[in-house]
Parts: sequence; structure tokens; C-alpha cells
Amino acid sequence: MNKNISKKITVILIAYKSEKLINAFVKKIPNNIKVIIIENSNNLLLKRKIEKKYKNIKVYIKKNEGVSASINYAVKKIKTEFFLQISPDIKFDYMDLNKFIGIAKKLDNKFSALGPRFLNVNNKSHKQINKNLKIGSINSIHGSFMFINKKKFKEIGGFDNNFFLYFEETDYCKRASNVGLKAYQINEIKVKTEGRSVLIKNKKEKKELNNILIWHFIWSKYYYSKKNHGSLISVVIFIPILLRIIIKILFYKVFNNKIKIVKYKSRLNGLLSSMVGKRSSLRP
Repeated sequence: MNKNISKKITVILIAYKSEKLINAFVKKIPNNIKVIIIENSNNLLLKRKIEKKYKNIKVYIKKNEGVSASINYAVKKIKTEFFLQISPDIKFDYMDLNKFIGIAKKLDNKFSALGPRFLNVNNKSHKQINKNLKIGSINSIHGSFMFINKKKFKEIGGFDNNFFLYFEETDYCKRASNVGLKAYQINEIKVKTEGRSVLIKNKKEKKELNNILIWHFIWSKYYYSKKNHGSLISVVIFIPILLRIIIKILFYKVFNNKIKIVKYKSRLNGLLSSMVGKRSSLRP
């Protein structure tokens, strides 16, 4: 790896109940690259262990206010020109940082974010550019892997702290496109996802977390729509979704399927909270 690159980029990791995953992940990061970990589950032991073992890593214990707030907080701590926001469940060859730096230079840093090609994702839910292209513009870079110029990040306004989970990267790239900064996917840089970034073994906690994710997804989806298309259009779009959710709750009540009832009630509550303008407040 080019020695100068280690002075140009900081890696940002967001941790929440993922100690085992974080410990395995940081081993793969070259020790000459600065790393900032935002620990959102108050794991003081993780901080002590990591900082004692790795001189290039700094762990910040922070109240869990979501992905957007965590990244914004981390960016204030970095001093390098670029940063890589990466999820600890991503498999990535750090030698490819050279390619990111080179492409950023060719683009004269006129971009909102750069991202790789994901190899093991559902193409219907995870939009990517034509695989035959070397590089191409895309509406939004996936939030699990974003290479960003710090100066441009600040000019765009960073992430919207109102997003706790989901759509924060979509909103960021949308605001950037409004001021003429595109997002680009680089197909020659390839990554794989290796699972979930939150590791919870307890079945009850896992079900609770899944329902919380459902709540936040629909909350963020409506908030994003209202922010970008206005309240009237968003209500028109989401009323049919609201009715379908209610019908499904009634349907599963007939068959006494408690798991499905809780799932769709979580979706209903998340959507209603967003529609009436309440904050994204649900927490584990």
C-alpha cells in the first residue's frame, strides 16, 4: 500500500453489540491506517481492549443516536482528506484504497461518495450500475460502504441526524445531486457482505431488534419521501401502504398469529409516527 494513502484516509466503524465482529474486523485493517470506532452500546471493555492493542484505533463511547449522528460525530474527529465509512460485516481488500484515491483525483473530488460493486446481494433490492461498466454514476451509494471526501461531506451538510436507521445515505446523495455532486460506483473494486453487523444470540432480543428495524425502516421511508416530495404527495403514496398494513394485522388476528401481528403493528406504529411528525424515537 502507498504510504501516502495512510495519511489521507480514516476508516470509520459504527459498533452496536458487535464486539466479536469488531475484534475480527480490525485485525484486517493495515496498522498504518487511522481508525475511529463509534461504540453505541456503552461497551467500555471493548474500548479498553482495542485501544490497548491497536495504536492506530480510537474508540469513542457515545449515546446511541443512530447511524447518521454517529458518522457526523466521527467526521468531526478525523483530520484526513478522506474517510471510509464501512460496516464490520463487509469483506474488503484494503489495497483497493489506492484505486479510490486515484479515482477521486481523476474526478477532481467532485463527487458525493464512491462505492464498490457488491458481489453477493439481491439485485432487485440492491441497485447497482451495469456490471460491464468500469465506473458509473448511481443515485445512491449503499450505506455499508461509502468513500467520501471530508470537505465535500461538510459542504453537502453531512447526514441528517433525524434518520436513526435507513435512508440516511439516500438522502445524503440526493442532497448532493441537488448541488451537482454525483455518487459513483466502481465495478473493479468488489466487496462481499458476510452477515449482520449486530450479533445477538438471545431469541427474544433478536425478535425485538427485528421489530425495531421494521419500525425504523418505514419511519425513515416516509420521512425521506416527505422531505423530498412534500407532505401531500407522500400521504397519497403511503395511504395505500397504511391500509395494507391494517388489513394484514386484522388477517393475522383471525389466525392468532402473534408474531406476524407484532411485526405489522411495529410497521404501523413506525409509519403513523412519521406521518404525524414524531421523531424517530424507538430504541432497543
